[in-house]
Amino acid sequence: MCLLEIKNLKKIYYQGKIEIPALRGINLKIEKGEFTAIAGPSGSGKTTLLNIISGLDNPTDGKIILNEKNISKMKESELSKMRLDKIGFIFQSYNLIPVLTALENVEFIMLLKNYDAKIRKEKALKVLKEVGLENYVNQRPLDLSGGQQQRVAIARAIVTEPSIIIADEPTANLDSDTATGLLKTMKDLNQEKGVTFIFSTHDKMVMEKANRLIILRDGLISEDNHKEV
Repeated sequence: MCLLEIKNLKKIYYQGKIEIPALRGINLKIEKGEFTAIAGPSGSGKTTLLNIISGLDNPTDGKIILNEKNISKMKESELSKMRLDKIGFIFQSYNLIPVLTALENVEFIMLLKNYDAKIRKEKALKVLKEVGLENYVNQRPLDLSGGQQQRVAIARAIVTEPSIIIADEPTANLDSDTATGLLKTMKDLNQEKGVTFIFSTHDKMVMEKANRLIILRDGLISEDNHKEV
């Protein structure tokens, strides 16, 4: 089942009157349940592509079809709702709310969606257990290691069962052992629950674990490799 389709996607930034093309015509389909890594040198367009897929930036031209809806034509209010309902985010800087506990950070996204308080707590506890943090639910981010904070971020991303999870360099700030454990958690979620992941990454380990590796160069797809992992 095609979850995401990108058609002739272009993005041009301007520096004064100078055009700086970031994406030059990307065509791509992502199937439900994929575990896809997008790699490439700095300036290749990885972050721009993820930002447009997630509705955080607008394309200059082209279409982004997510769940059969053209998000490139949506108003900002529609995009905000789409991001809340359909997309989970994992950032390399974690983006947790420092004054909230791990449990409260995971609950927060459900609070925005008006979940009942009892259901919020039940679901948050369940996903924190799934990522191995059942003993840390009352800890605040500063009391957690980098790997534990990123696990909270994963739990927050998956708790409302979004269509797709966008992960921007999720292992960048972690040591290799922590990154290995974190990647295993995400791979397990992908295989056991069918969660669709799209990563931007420079991490060779992420590239090796992905079942699809897309290489961007100068705003174009230069390689698209499917593999069994």
